[in-house]
Amino acid sequence: MTGIFKANNSYNNFLLLIYGFLLKLSIFLHPQVPAPQQIDGFLYKALLKWLQPIGAGLPVIYPFIAFVLLYTQAVTFNKLVNDHRIMQRPNYLTGMSYLLITSMFVEWNVLSSPLIINTLLIWVWAKMSGLYNSPKPKTALFNIGIAIGISTFFYFPSLAFAALIIFGLALTRPFKLAEWIIALLGIITPYYFLLAIVFLTDKWQGYRFPGFAVTLPVFNQTHWAYAAIVIVLFASVIGIFFIQQNFRRQLIQARKSWNLIFLYLLVALFVPFINATHTFDYWILCAVPLSAFLGATFLYPARNWFPWLLHWLMVAFVIIVSYFV
Repeated sequence: MTGIFKANNSYNNFLLLIYGFLLKLSIFLHPQVPAPQQIDGFLYKALLKWLQPIGAGLPVIYPFIAFVLLYTQAVTFNKLVNDHRIMQRPNYLTGMSYLLITSMFVEWNVLSSPLIINTLLIWVWAKMSGLYNSPKPKTALFNIGIAIGISTFFYFPSLAFAALIIFGLALTRPFKLAEWIIALLGIITPYYFLLAIVFLTDKWQGYRFPGFAVTLPVFNQTHWAYAAIVIVLFASVIGIFFIQQNFRRQLIQARKSWNLIFLYLLVALFVPFINATHTFDYWILCAVPLSAFLGATFLYPARNWFPWLLHWLMVAFVIIVSYFV
């Protein structure tokens, strides 16, 4: 499969759909009904409430929506990686890696609030990467801020991704106070309209601010989950090694995009530390940057047997976890 997805063919979108469906077939056989957590935003809770009548008679609706989100995120992020030319050549390995990584953890295939906001955060990364030569940076920054603000309505700790804007601006553009203020106004804008609606409808009593809590994440996972973490980290480290080897050969914009991916991962790793609940669902925010590293792992090795062996080892692991554990 790594040889097929190394090519930049349009029919790979369809092959990626079949590939993802086969990897995630078990989630349709044993559908899980998601339960909202305290830290989840009101839009996510409203979505689950709206789906509840349908899900009561047709629970497969939840894994279906989750699969659609995972597939569209894989295809979108893969296209953006190719557009920003951060790899040696265009390919579909990043999208393949995203579907593969998310299949290794059962919790990452559930319709959770972090899964939903991954779509927004992928778009935010792409816009931040384009700030280097953007003709209208203020408009882009305002839109980025709005996307971060809206994402908190699904999962409040995603506000931490405002740090991606701060570090991204420092990395990609010379300091201009007006741009920083515009980005902040973008984050505040969704809350301005939310508070206006709450005030006009007189729902102050019913609205509860989700808030956050600084805690140490607790892993209540099986040995299989720890094994999956080791495999993903091992593959990611190899990818980072190849990225560093090719870093100086890339254009300045591509280097800045890679730096933003590293920042993306650091923020995603920080988010569970400001989470009031200890479930593994929220670590899916790390899947997007990790899939870029794995894409490099499958692309750069000179010996084709290594990515081939690693890929099928991970696929075998997914099969064992999905059907035999």
